[in-house]
This record gives sequence, structure tokens and C-alpha cells, in this order.
Amino acid sequence: MSEILIHNAAECKYEYHIDGYVAYITYDDQQGNMHLTHTIVPDALAGKGLAKTLLEDVLQHIKKDNKKAVAKCSYIIKYLEKNPQASEFFV
Repeated sequence: MSEILIHNAAECKYEYHIDGYVAYITYDDQQGNMHLTHTIVPDALAGKGLAKTLLEDVLQHIKKDNKKAVAKCSYIIKYLEKNPQASEFFV
């Protein structure tokens, strides 16, 4: 699945728009540390690995902006446990 990441700064979200649905990760930018607070994938898009793909795109975007992520969402905390190599993106 190849989606385009949209940074919706007005709503503090990183989004994918797919078939009329929006999957997103919300954040709170605290002095350059991006506190990733919620990961939402609509039921219609669930089970396809979309949350992982979205998170990995978000982490690349944060890195490109010379910022660091902070895991504040249960999905992202579990992702880090399964993918310890991703810790380079986090504070």
C-alpha cells in the first residue's frame, strides 16, 4: 500500500486519506518533541498493516524535521517493543 502522508498542522495530525476514510496519528509538539498521542485507523481499513505504515511514515517526517518522537499511545508503545531499532526516532 502506497499512501501519501498529509501533515494537517491545523489539527495536529498526520493523515492518510483512503477511499473516503481518514487514518491518522495525533500529536502535541512540545518544544520539538512530537508527543504522538493517538493512532486511529477506521474499521474499514483495519487489518492491512496501515497503522504500522502510517507510523513509519510519520517517524520519517519527524526525523526530516530534525525532531524526535515521544510515544504516548498504546499502539506506538507496542510498536517500539516489537521494533527496538525504531528507538532512534524517539526521545
